[in-house]
Formats: sequence, C-alpha cells, structure tokens
Amino acid sequence: MVVSYNNYQQAKFLTSSNGISGYFFENFIGVFQVFDLKKANTELAEENAQLRTALQHYQLRGTNNSRQGYLTERNPLIAMTRDSLNKIVYFFTTAMVINNSINQRHNFLTLNKGRIQGVKPDMGVVSAGRVVGLVTNVSDNYSTVISILNERWKLSAKIKRNDFFGSLSWNGKDYRKVQLNEIPYHVPVQNGDTVVTTGFSSSFPEGLEIGIVSEFTLGSGSNFYKIDVNLAVDFKSIVQVALVENRQLKEINKLESLNNDGK
Repeated sequence: MVVSYNNYQQAKFLTSSNGISGYFFENFIGVFQVFDLKKANTELAEENAQLRTALQHYQLRGTNNSRQGYLTERNPLIAMTRDSLNKIVYFFTTAMVINNSINQRHNFLTLNKGRIQGVKPDMGVVSAGRVVGLVTNVSDNYSTVISILNERWKLSAKIKRNDFFGSLSWNGKDYRKVQLNEIPYHVPVQNGDTVVTTGFSSSFPEGLEIGIVSEFTLGSGSNFYKIDVNLAVDFKSIVQVALVENRQLKEINKLESLNNDGK
C-alpha cells in the first residue's frame, strides 16, 4: 500500500527492484556468455586444426599454378582432392584437457577424447602450434598424455636460427623451463634464440615452437652447452589442444624395427 499510493516510495522501490533484477540478469547472461565463448574457442581451435592440415596441401603444390583444390568451403579439407589428401602426412584434430599436473617429476595430462574419436598412442599434442606432449595410453573415450614436463621423456629439438639440434628434456625443477642438451660449444647460441622441433620424431612435424633460449653456459671440461629454454606453452592455463596424427607412422615404425632386429 505504501508503494502503491506514494510516488516517492514507488520510485525508490522500482529503482531498487530494477537494480536487483539487473544484477541477476547480468550474471545470468554472463553465464551464457561464458558458454558461448567456450563454444567459439572450440570452433576456432577445430578450424585451426583443419587449416594446419590444409597448409600441407598447399605446400605440397609448390609452384603448381593449377587452381584445382583451392579453398571453396568453410572446411578446407572439403576442397582437396583424394590424391592430395593421400600425400598429406600430418592430420590435426582437437581435444579438451580435463586433468593436468605440473608439480610432479613425471607429469601427465588427460584428454576428453579416446579410441572411438580416433586417438592413438604416439600422437603428438600441441597447443596453438606449440609442443605439449605425447599420447601414451588410450581408452574408448579418454587418453593420457606424457607432458614435456616429465623427466622420462626426451624430444629432438633444434635452434631455429642455425638448425643445430640436440636432445630436449626437463630437469624436474621449474615448470616454465626445459633444457636443450648436446649442442656443441662451437655453435653460435644467444639468448632469445627460438627452439623448435626437428621433424626427426615421427610424432611431430618440423618447426613447431618449443620455447626461447633464456640462459646458456659451458660446463667445466665439457664440449656441450647447458641451455635453459623458456617454454612457449603455459602449462598452468592449457584448456584446448590439438592432436597430431602422422599417417605414415606405422610404416616408419615397421621399417625402423628392422634395424632394431639387426636385419
């Protein structure tokens, strides 16, 4: 009654109720915006994965001026011929990180895709084109990834500026840094050098970024540098990753197994 028959109280009540309802609507809409943003990020990641695959198609074409195979659809893979698809070595697909550790000596990630979605052991895992780890175990709908922050894993890596390569590993100390080993002392190294994959590992294409040289020293009596590399990936904020499938991996492993057997 006070509100209905008193203009001042009515105005104050309406102002207060609008403020309260506005607060709830703002937060309610905010929840939907979070879901919309997540959906947009997922779609963007999937499109980036398709484009990374498609990029190999255009690199394979070289100086071929034929217009056949140009992008004509939202999905760039649709525009490719069967022949060009057969020539592509690496295919990219996306997954979400549902578990991640960084404070152990042997760190792993868990992804929300598995065997049913086409995930296989030894697939490379990257985030925005930067190395994250390697798929180790796969169930029907999930997979685990050995992180680059794992003392048991080593990766072939090189200094992008001069192509000198070595073995990259983690010493178990700082989750932001890994170590590049076996670079001889006569190689020109400087802070700020970019470290990338060599392509020697069949799980990763050549040239994927790993990090930036932050410090290097020459050990007493050693012919090799001790090089610290600041990781390009922030392992505390990984949400979306891309899985790298090498379609020629089975053939490569079969061939290399002949050497191991001494044949």
